[in-house]
Amino acid sequence: MTILTNVMSEMSTEVAAQASEGAVALFTANNIWMMLATALVFIMHLGFAGVEAGFGQSKNTVNILFKNTITPIIGLLTYYICGFNLMYPGEFNGYLGFAGPFIGFDSATDGDSIDYASAGYTYWTDFLFQGMFAATAATIVSGAIAERVKVSAYMIFTVIYVGLVYPILGSWKWGGGFLDGMGFYDFAGSTLVHSVGGWGALAGIMVLGPRLGKYVDGKVIDKPGASVPLAVIGVFLLWLGWFGFNGGSVLSADPDLVSYVLVTTCLAACTGGLFGFITAKFVFKRMDLGMMLNGILAGLVGITAGADVVSVPSALIIGAVAGVIVVFSAITLDKFKLDDVVGAVSVHLTCGIWGTLAVGIFGIGEFSFMTQLIGVLCYAAAAFPIAFILFFVMKKTIGIRVSEQHETEGLDSHEHGIRGYTIIVE
Repeated sequence: MTILTNVMSEMSTEVAAQASEGAVALFTANNIWMMLATALVFIMHLGFAGVEAGFGQSKNTVNILFKNTITPIIGLLTYYICGFNLMYPGEFNGYLGFAGPFIGFDSATDGDSIDYASAGYTYWTDFLFQGMFAATAATIVSGAIAERVKVSAYMIFTVIYVGLVYPILGSWKWGGGFLDGMGFYDFAGSTLVHSVGGWGALAGIMVLGPRLGKYVDGKVIDKPGASVPLAVIGVFLLWLGWFGFNGGSVLSADPDLVSYVLVTTCLAACTGGLFGFITAKFVFKRMDLGMMLNGILAGLVGITAGADVVSVPSALIIGAVAGVIVVFSAITLDKFKLDDVVGAVSVHLTCGIWGTLAVGIFGIGEFSFMTQLIGVLCYAAAAFPIAFILFFVMKKTIGIRVSEQHETEGLDSHEHGIRGYTIIVE
């Protein structure tokens, strides 16, 4: 009997050891995927830089690239100082909570990493992944207000908006706040990232006003971009980054769900680009590359809220609708003389709202259209007024717009002392 007991004990110990090794292996695989997704989201900043520099005028290229470079720097530092613990405060009242300044240090040495986030990833991966999302919200604003905003004003706005506003609003859903309790759903940030950034962009272009010579005698004057190829490269980099943006939002390396999310994401991008092109052809009577590119981004933004909970045919419809409305949104902004250099408001705000509401229409499961609408309205009621006040106060104090001379001659020479494109003729 004793021998049998010992044998059974040894077998039990061996099974437990094998199970433990399997859990560690799965945890490692999950974390590797999450780190890769983090890197993909990071490369989206290069994509934004390419789109903005490509669609912007050549005389402002360095200025645009400077803002796109400083954005992730500010974003990650502010997220380290306070953003992460504002967004994920733990137990709180559902509206505002704070777990304290700076991210913690215990998880690096306490040996309990596998117990964090259901063995999906480590504490440090969580911080870095979410920090990349935070910086993206400010980058959206950068493109809309390009070519006439002071760098100093943009930097101040970014510190406040990314460091305080975005994480507090994000806590309402992703931090377990009141909207999460209501059943509001936003898988990867059609509203939490894109609409929050879009509301900031809309406020910025309203307070700043249009670029000089953009609207003359009721006509919209085109401002030729510096490099169409660069803009195309930027869009494809953003599309690539979305593999991490949406695929990483599964929060593990679950093979079925990650694969499914990537399929719905890519197909929505395809129909977005296709219908952006078709709509522009119908409206403008030309094959508009810019609208096809923005249609791709529109489809990506639209599917982001429900990439994991809509069917493949629904993803195609969501992308197609986004491709149509992004064109008419851009036309509407121009009618109101709201000058958006890269179409950021139309792509991120308009299509972010559509994608969030689409979950209530196409979502497979218990999703309420009214709850989705309430969530959209809550973020609108918070993000837009705050951003508008920030820009307005800076306008009345430090000033947010460069001089007419600097705007006319280009920000590169006056603000940075170098040009983005230099041709030397000997």
